[in-house]
Amino acid sequence: MSTGRVVVGGSTGFMGQYLTERLRGQGREVVTVSRSGADLAWTDQAGIDAAVEGSALVLGLAGKSVNCRYTPANRAEIFRSRLDTTAALRTAIARASAPPALWINSSTATIYRHAEDRPMTEADGELGSGFSVEVAKAWERELFTGALPGTRRVALRSAIVLGDGGVLGPLRTLARLGLGGPQYDGRWPVSRARREAGTAHRFGARRGRQRFSWIHLEDVARIVEFLEQTPALEGPVNAASPNPVDNVAFMAAVRRALGVRLGPPTPRWMLELGAIGIRTETELVLKSRWVLPEKLRAAGFTFRYPDLDEALRSSFAAST
Repeated sequence: MSTGRVVVGGSTGFMGQYLTERLRGQGREVVTVSRSGADLAWTDQAGIDAAVEGSALVLGLAGKSVNCRYTPANRAEIFRSRLDTTAALRTAIARASAPPALWINSSTATIYRHAEDRPMTEADGELGSGFSVEVAKAWERELFTGALPGTRRVALRSAIVLGDGGVLGPLRTLARLGLGGPQYDGRWPVSRARREAGTAHRFGARRGRQRFSWIHLEDVARIVEFLEQTPALEGPVNAASPNPVDNVAFMAAVRRALGVRLGPPTPRWMLELGAIGIRTETELVLKSRWVLPEKLRAAGFTFRYPDLDEALRSSFAAST
């Protein structure tokens, strides 16, 4: 078991809360950084510097949720909340006389293109285009810029994280309302402004065949532990189950886990209207994310939840 202080930036989010509690439960000293409700605020660079000095691990998890409408203000905050916090951690590490051995920063599997033809790995994955991809690229550039000779850096390209909360909360509600069927893509008019901003989802997979890469929250924590113990791993690392599914199979598994028998498909026009109503974007369910954890598997990592049904049962059981 690794020891030493851990600095968790973005400690109040879905992953941050879980990882902070788990690390403290293992007896490790954890210093948290967030906008509020943490040991330190992001505006306290001197405090962050002191926390990072002599630490063993820095976790950067901060960033405004992308579960929102991509308005100009929200787009700017999505960028700012990732880049400024990552820069604050990098500044502290660069100033440290005893820097952490490892800095793991969040990234996203959304950095890869819409993929229906083959899975994306760290070695041969093709980066995509559009607003969400540009956010991910900028986030990773901020992580890897500059020399930090005493610190290994990892960009954790996470797939959709399953656990108690997060994406599964709304899906549980929809399924129990009889709306837990697959999400079907289709044609939808796109304004010039959205095309120019890169926020328009382009019609892709048919009849719910967009791929769905996922990972259980406990496996995210176990990957963090594995990365500390595996010095050869650095750079981008895909955090995703080795068994992705498509949207049809995913929603069927959600219904099985909840004991819901029926779930008719939801067409794109209905998804778009619903997304406007609940202030989110259809890209989150219509983009085909097909990612495999090549680096982790080659290094010998074993998933606690490699299969979707068990991961969903565990996640839903934790919230009851």
